[in-house]
Amino acid sequence: MSTAVEPSISLLGLEAWAERPAGPGWLRELKALALESHRALGIPTTKHEEWKYTPLRGLTERRWTPGEPGPAVFQQELPRHEPNSVRVVLVNGRFDRNLSESGTPSPVTGEGAGGGGLTAKSLRDALTEDEALVRPWLGQVRPRTTQAVGREIKPDSHTFAELNTVVFEDGLFLRLQGEIAPLVEIVHVSTGEGQAFAPRVLILAEEGSRARIVETYVSDGTGPTFILPVTEVIVKEGAHLEHVRVQDESPESFHIANWQTHQAPRSEYHSYNVCYGAALARVDQGIWLDGEDTVTRLDGVVCASGDQHIDNHTRLDHAFPNGNSFEIYKQVVDDRATVVFNGKIFVHQDAQKTDAKQTNQALLLSPTATIDSKPQLEIFADDVKCTHGATVGQLEDLPLFYMRSRGVPKQQAEAVLVYAFAAEVLELITHEGVRQSLEKRLYEKLGVDLT
Repeated sequence: MSTAVEPSISLLGLEAWAERPAGPGWLRELKALALESHRALGIPTTKHEEWKYTPLRGLTERRWTPGEPGPAVFQQELPRHEPNSVRVVLVNGRFDRNLSESGTPSPVTGEGAGGGGLTAKSLRDALTEDEALVRPWLGQVRPRTTQAVGREIKPDSHTFAELNTVVFEDGLFLRLQGEIAPLVEIVHVSTGEGQAFAPRVLILAEEGSRARIVETYVSDGTGPTFILPVTEVIVKEGAHLEHVRVQDESPESFHIANWQTHQAPRSEYHSYNVCYGAALARVDQGIWLDGEDTVTRLDGVVCASGDQHIDNHTRLDHAFPNGNSFEIYKQVVDDRATVVFNGKIFVHQDAQKTDAKQTNQALLLSPTATIDSKPQLEIFADDVKCTHGATVGQLEDLPLFYMRSRGVPKQQAEAVLVYAFAAEVLELITHEGVRQSLEKRLYEKLGVDLT
């Protein structure tokens, strides 16, 4: 890889990180291309349309150091949603063999499963040991841009995803074959004040596989950290994957993530993006529907308070006929917090018989809370059913009065109504343990003790 250091890496204090050994030759080439792309894109400002409502001054004014390996003992207990789950732990972006249950076999059932199970291992090891599986997909699951109807569809880039590609050293390679019975938990732990981490996750759901995954980001400590994760998901033909992503990091942390998914024909991918933590959080999620008869959920729950700033950008590309997608985002904004939502649905020229629905609703609990919402539809096919809508409101007085008149304390009554608002998304999560823990954490964010 070239020794030239991109100015924004220098700005963030990550020069040493970018110069660490890169691995096999093909990975060095990938990193060199990512560095070139990141150099061209730089760090966005509010003059960039996609970052109009999310200033990055708090991030760029600090000097971050490349993250070091984490401790063996943590101040807090690591999250676990299910006692019998298979849990994989990454500490400061590195696969932790001592804390992870890697390579745990799972029963493979179902017609045509053909053997296999669950493989969870260090991405650094998989780069060489599983090169034939990793190389075709690592850094390739990108959003795509249609320049105009009938023209070539070209790859697009996200500058922070490119930065992750430049500097990541390790992560997780997860391969799913057949039916994986237990819940798979991926836990990302960040420690160390003033440090930056770039975890990388590559999930390969083979043909006909079925699994449920919950990916959780937490902090061990309260100091500021910079987390720069990338998760790439490949859902092959006939596979069914439910993927819950939970961001619940320290209120002083910065979290800028990229989450890209590639769906093959006749696959189902249900994603749930739950954002509770960080001082500044941004998730760019894109799903490319690369085949007919796909089913996709792209849902989210956001609860922001204090001075938090949480930004979610979603992009869903229907590129083939007979695709069905459903998107619901529920946002609860309190105090002086700001929430940004930008949801794009592209229906490409060949994607006839597409059925796409998008709903974005925000609940403002304070007169100083802010929501910036921008739903978008771009349709280049003529035989489709597509709808989108956005609403912003406050708690209704009548149900609140009803509960107060029956002796329910005001704070608890408001919390129940807020949960009822968010429940439309949380109740779609099929794993009871995950659903209940997220419900409990929502009440905690609202300052209500239900014990």
